[in-house]
Amino acid sequence: MNNSWSRFNIVSVVLGFTFLYLPIVLLVIFSFNESKLVTVWAGFSTKWYVSLFHNQGLMDAAWVTVRVGLLAASVATVLGTMAALALTRYTRFRGRLLFSGMVYAPLVMPEVITGLSLLLLFVAIGFDRGFWTVTLAHITFSMCFVTVVVQSRLLSFDRSIEEAALDLGATPVRTFFEVTLPVIAPAVLSGWMLALTLSLDDLVIASFTSGPGATTLPMKIYSQVRLGVTPEINAACTLLIGLVAIGVIIASVMTKRREVQRVRDEQAAFAGR
Repeated sequence: MNNSWSRFNIVSVVLGFTFLYLPIVLLVIFSFNESKLVTVWAGFSTKWYVSLFHNQGLMDAAWVTVRVGLLAASVATVLGTMAALALTRYTRFRGRLLFSGMVYAPLVMPEVITGLSLLLLFVAIGFDRGFWTVTLAHITFSMCFVTVVVQSRLLSFDRSIEEAALDLGATPVRTFFEVTLPVIAPAVLSGWMLALTLSLDDLVIASFTSGPGATTLPMKIYSQVRLGVTPEINAACTLLIGLVAIGVIIASVMTKRREVQRVRDEQAAFAGR
């Protein structure tokens, strides 16, 4: 009975991963297709990547997406880290329940509601839609994800290290930047990568908050796919997959190295006692 269940679980996992990743593999393969038909293989070619870089509309949309993603992820990481510190270190303050609810609301709020509410806000205050409205919208919904990631690390943080630094004369600001931040850096980096990925992937919220000259790459791809998939779209999606994969690998390696260094420092500290 156990063996049968074991086989069933293995088959289920294989089928699940196949369902998820086989379309991505096929997309990458057909981005190197010689034929203009995306479902008919006619030989290996990289001409669609060359054509992609000569497509000014896609290049402009990609540049907007990169700028929005980097700026939104950076600001969301700073704000999310500050929110995580407030929720972790100050467990009792007036309005904490409201504050935590506002921070976590975008996690469960449908993107359509978030996009529509932000649109109504920008219209009400007379803020012209464009690059900055998309950036503000992405900061709003990605900040909560950074908060969750960083807060989970702070909950297991050994505060005696901070207390030791304060006892030795370090100011709270210096203690944070020289003691706390290096320890939680892997979580902060993970939060930044998650915020960047969410920003690069967003379509719904950007559709509500974008304006002239602020068309993101997902919006551009969606508008073209409605008229038919072209090999250039496959090439653009393949590049996005590659960039995200490289970013995840770099973040994982850096996180692993920091963790190994932290363990070594702790072992050296205990050995020196």
